[in-house]
Amino acid sequence: MRHRIRLPEHLGETFNLKEAAAAGVGRSRRDAPDLHRPFHGIRSANAPRTFAEQMDCHRPRLKPHQRYVGTTAARLWGLPYPKAWSEKDPVEVAVALDRTPPKAVGVKGRRLSLDRAQTWKVAGVAVVDPVAALLTCADALTVGEAVVMIDALLTSASDYPDRRAGLPLVGAAEISERLDIWRTFPGSRTIRSALPLARANVESPKETETRLLIIGAGLPEPVVQHKVFDRRRFIARIDLAYPELKIAIEYEGDGHRTSKEQWRRDIQRQRDLEDRGWIVIRLTQQDLGSGSGPFLSRLRRAILARTA
Repeated sequence: MRHRIRLPEHLGETFNLKEAAAAGVGRSRRDAPDLHRPFHGIRSANAPRTFAEQMDCHRPRLKPHQRYVGTTAARLWGLPYPKAWSEKDPVEVAVALDRTPPKAVGVKGRRLSLDRAQTWKVAGVAVVDPVAALLTCADALTVGEAVVMIDALLTSASDYPDRRAGLPLVGAAEISERLDIWRTFPGSRTIRSALPLARANVESPKETETRLLIIGAGLPEPVVQHKVFDRRRFIARIDLAYPELKIAIEYEGDGHRTSKEQWRRDIQRQRDLEDRGWIVIRLTQQDLGSGSGPFLSRLRRAILARTA
């Protein structure tokens, strides 16, 4: 229900109690049942329904000596953390080793040595650097999930889904050096196992998942983002390819289905490749799960046909 006393417009959808008191809002109105309490000392007209809204609610609570870490940092950077955000997910906040981590409902406090991570400003808040974001959520990842996240760090693709603009380009050597510095930590074995499987220049998490599916089935590893030319004329850039065998593997996301222009380009692109002797194998999300058998069988047949 809506309270009969309207709040000052300048407070916005989310505000802290100090702001409300300074605006002349009395305690009974601040504690009225129509306002949500996402965090201690915070009121909101609506409960957070997205990660961005959760951050809007917690941002006023972040102290100058604190910084976001773990899954919160990974999501702020736009890294492909495997589990979808839930309103039950706590905000992860780190403090220096000599400070007391925050203890509050909806907040997971942690300690992190100041020299283990750089501090960046993302969306106006302090957050650990992207590599530290990966390492501090590693304990919840499988090796495959870690490879997906590392690929997102290594890529220079400007159209990588959800990857925050301005995310610094990271090299595999930098991650390896950080592992040497951090040594043993929760999830360290996972990252050490994943790093050799990561590749630069990947353009989406699904490309990584497809590549891992292929090598996990015992097939040769395909080349990432292979460019095809006819003499000097550019023909296509293929998600995954066996250039010597002229086999192209293309993941088709929903954008390829819902965009009329993209759909038409895809058809013309496939024709251009097939006219030059390429076998084009297209797959969707269904092929990455329990339905991967037909895709892998077709790929095996294509490899055998080209190597016989």
